Amino acid sequence: MASLFSSRLSSHSLSLLINIFFIFLIYLHFASQNPSPSGSIQTLNSLAGGDSDSCSGGLASLDDHRSKCSYIRSQSKCGPQGYIDYLKIFFCIFGESPVLGHLVLSVWLFVLFYLLGDTAASYFCPSLDSLSKVLKLSPTMAGVTLLSLGNGAPDLFSSVVSFTRSNNGDFGLNSILGGAFFVSSFVVGTICVLIGSRDVSIDRNSFIRDVVFLLVALCCLGLIIFIGKVTIWVALCYLSIYLLYVGFLSVSHFFDRKKRMSEQILRSREDLAEMGVPLLGDITEEKLVLPEKTAQEFKIVFEDPPKRHRSCFSVLVSIIGLPLYLPRRLTIPVVREEKWSKPCAVVSTAIAPVLLTELYCSHYSGSKRNLILYIVSGSIGLILGILAYLTTEKSHPPKKFSLVWLLGGFTMSVTWTYMIAQELVSLLISLGNIFGISPSVLGLTVLAWGNSLGDLIANVTVAFHGGNDGAQIALSGCYAGPLFNTVIGLGVPLVISSLAEYPGVYIIPSDSSLLETLGFLMVGLLWALVIMPKKKMRLDKLVGGGLLAIYLCFLSLRLARVFGVLDIDR
Repeated sequence: MASLFSSRLSSHSLSLLINIFFIFLIYLHFASQNPSPSGSIQTLNSLAGGDSDSCSGGLASLDDHRSKCSYIRSQSKCGPQGYIDYLKIFFCIFGESPVLGHLVLSVWLFVLFYLLGDTAASYFCPSLDSLSKVLKLSPTMAGVTLLSLGNGAPDLFSSVVSFTRSNNGDFGLNSILGGAFFVSSFVVGTICVLIGSRDVSIDRNSFIRDVVFLLVALCCLGLIIFIGKVTIWVALCYLSIYLLYVGFLSVSHFFDRKKRMSEQILRSREDLAEMGVPLLGDITEEKLVLPEKTAQEFKIVFEDPPKRHRSCFSVLVSIIGLPLYLPRRLTIPVVREEKWSKPCAVVSTAIAPVLLTELYCSHYSGSKRNLILYIVSGSIGLILGILAYLTTEKSHPPKKFSLVWLLGGFTMSVTWTYMIAQELVSLLISLGNIFGISPSVLGLTVLAWGNSLGDLIANVTVAFHGGNDGAQIALSGCYAGPLFNTVIGLGVPLVISSLAEYPGVYIIPSDSSLLETLGFLMVGLLWALVIMPKKKMRLDKLVGGGLLAIYLCFLSLRLARVFGVLDIDR
């Protein structure tokens, strides 16, 4: 009980600090909108190199924080990619104490990663789970479609934002490839090293299938990057790789299931014949009946815990947590039994169209058109809110039109995930301008590590405690996840970007390090593909050590080049 109380206390304390910091950052955002300091903007432009295409180049040529503050106020290229102007906050408010500015932006980076993961876990994934049940998808199809989409949502939307919103396609490419490299090399290597002494093996066919499909996808992506441009048809063909993977997996699962059922029926008939039981017909299905004691234990485990009186501290945390919780709760319809609230459902259906309009208008200018759109969306929201109030009950979620409600929750969770990913990309680009580091490097490291941290913890835990089955699930996730992110996470932005240029072609951002990342990533996959079968599919320490060495070697070379320790002509 003491440990449970302490864990709840620490969770509440963390939530309290995060929400207080959120309120503080909003204050800083509005405080940074003061008029720019007096000074000659033309002089600043000439000193900073007004013809420079990058904001970081102009900032690097200025010395004091006041001139940098005036410069970013006068240059549109230094404008925010999201909703908060981080450069103004850093140079205009924390200019005299940059260490404090670094601390504030670092904490906010953690908060954005938390919000991105919490939105996916609390809203996005439950919507996908309910949709899979309503659509009656098989476990295999749900796993490779909706589950993969839920797990890869942060990477997917960060990539879409980098291509479409911030015009930093190399940032999206590096973040996706960095995440795939981290998971397929570092996470797999860690798993192999930790359980290498347990003689754990995995299925050969599944491993080879996933790795080969990932290698094929990377080869196609490398060809696109090498050519440097892509048409809508090439982007669609690249996107279809995952459809082929889903189809191949479904066919394999169908035949494997049919084979297992035949063997099971044959064994059942033989067992009954040995017992002298007359066979009246074929056994077509099995039903699992739990013993009474086991059923009672399951009932105790999965029943809702008894309600307890909330302490004053938890009430205070809930109140302060409203800035982070309430906007999502009042715009995302939640139709699960345990979290159903009719007032929240009515309000969410009324406000959701306005939020969608805000997201659309943030990409365009023109106050007149925006005003008209807000009026139309507000009217639609009012009608939907009235309909929701008349057709729902307080006691339970709606039984009729459940698919419509689920699609609405899915759409709004996607909207929030996209908005948070947009703010995360904006912050990383601003940090790149502050430190003078290429945003693509931050995408390859910080964004990739942040989005893949959940994979590291979950897959290592499952493999370490789950035996052979746990290792199989973990390794499948370590390759199927990067395959989804590489094909869908990059295919969707490529389709959107090339469609915007149709009938022309979309030019891939020039970044010579992309092919280097691809090369190291494929070397790690080939290492596992060659060594694992020789070790009879055992998760050997040799496999893990090699994968960790490949990843750390790549990371050391890349960081040494960034910080000027190593200078290699490319």
